[in-house]
Amino acid sequence: MHQCMSPEEEKLWIREAHAQVKDLFGHRAGLYWSDLLITALIAWVATVVYFTAGLGSGVQWVAMAVAAVAFYRGGTFMHEIIHMPRAELRGFKWMWNALFGVPLLLPWIMYRNHIEHHSRAHFGTPRDGEYYPLAAAPLYETGIYLIKLPFLSLLALARFGFLAPLSYLYRPLRDWVLSHASAYASNPYYVKRFPDKELPTLSRVEWVCFGWVLVWVLATIFGPVTLLHWGMAWALHTLTLTLNWIRNLAAHSYSNRGQTMSHLAQLEDSVNLVGQTWLTVWLFPVGLRYHALHHLFPGLPYHNLGQAHRRLMAHFGEPSPYALANHHNFFRVVGDLLKSAKQTPAEHSAIPTWRAEHLK
Repeated sequence: MHQCMSPEEEKLWIREAHAQVKDLFGHRAGLYWSDLLITALIAWVATVVYFTAGLGSGVQWVAMAVAAVAFYRGGTFMHEIIHMPRAELRGFKWMWNALFGVPLLLPWIMYRNHIEHHSRAHFGTPRDGEYYPLAAAPLYETGIYLIKLPFLSLLALARFGFLAPLSYLYRPLRDWVLSHASAYASNPYYVKRFPDKELPTLSRVEWVCFGWVLVWVLATIFGPVTLLHWGMAWALHTLTLTLNWIRNLAAHSYSNRGQTMSHLAQLEDSVNLVGQTWLTVWLFPVGLRYHALHHLFPGLPYHNLGQAHRRLMAHFGEPSPYALANHHNFFRVVGDLLKSAKQTPAEHSAIPTWRAEHLK
């Protein structure tokens, strides 16, 4: 639909859409805090049950599942934090790091690169850390994407438990860490120096995360923690990250081959999952199922996305540029990606474009 619009027509359409939701950009602090604290309580209580229940018991398996879903849900608030103004809800940001960021070795400051994902100059290109053209690459690339899952937790442990402290002793290693290991990216060829202005914040949280790892090490040497507990922590952490990794497959079409895209093209490449199913609620918490709407207006808080979606649908109806982003089934979205990948021969893969950017 957007191909029929001139740049000026696109701007007018976006202004019209914004007029429908302009009163929905305020963050409800009380809701953020209550949601965060309740989610954290569920996550940590379930974790205690997971570590203390009989090994292999049904109670332990249920507790593991509940803890992983709760940690995943709580972790997605990182996305909200990145889009908040710097001075807004500072205490909330600190508390999120205390309850989720540091224990999971996923401090929110390393997600600063996400803002580039909304930039017209970066979205859908090799310079976008969160866009990898799986639908425009052979199917084995999706397999490689999934094979990484068991190693993500180990990489986080290595990043904060070993590389961070050692990098302060060896400057070339520090430069490498800041360029290659200080951003959350699904694009394996994404390399960009961490911004200097944010280095004090990163440095502080690195040492706190290192301290958390050190507590586990000392508790293993002198206390009750065993190698079994390390294995259980890895399993829970991996399951938590897997939920997000799988969810991410239905965030975009991943079919762009590296060209820059207009605002409406980004909207149509993104996915709103509007089907009211248990899977949508479970796998797309904190507004993630309105991902296309989020790309249209990144500043909308998660608690207003549903209302904004209904307003836009009522105003524009179907067909419209907005409605084109709506999908009813997670499996169909992922199925379309896999079908496209299956039909893409190696010689037509978009991956070399991403690889070439990395080699520059």
